[in-house]
Amino acid sequence: MIVRVRHLWNKTTREVQFYLSSLPCNAVEIGRAIRAHWGIENQLYWVLDVTFGEDASRIRTKNSPENFALLRRMAVSLLNQETSSKHSLRQKAKRAAMDSNYMLYILATALPR
Repeated sequence: MIVRVRHLWNKTTREVQFYLSSLPCNAVEIGRAIRAHWGIENQLYWVLDVTFGEDASRIRTKNSPENFALLRRMAVSLLNQETSSKHSLRQKAKRAAMDSNYMLYILATALPR
């Protein structure tokens, strides 16, 4: 069980969360694992929003939001695997949109050798 207390200007909020784990009962180790998990989650959402503007997306009907979210996550994964250039993900995505040979190169990097 984790109790989170957040103090904002004139308001204090308290949240209780429960976790199930096979880790030994060691508060430091469990806390480290939880922070690592949320760090990865928060980093991915930040990348998706900055690179693909996911928060501003107007896709809202039927299965489209889930389908496009999956495509965006796949694109982030593919762009991260391409290591020949030191450009940002946004720059790589723009280049792939304009250069079909580069896009094919990125797709080829995902194929097993």
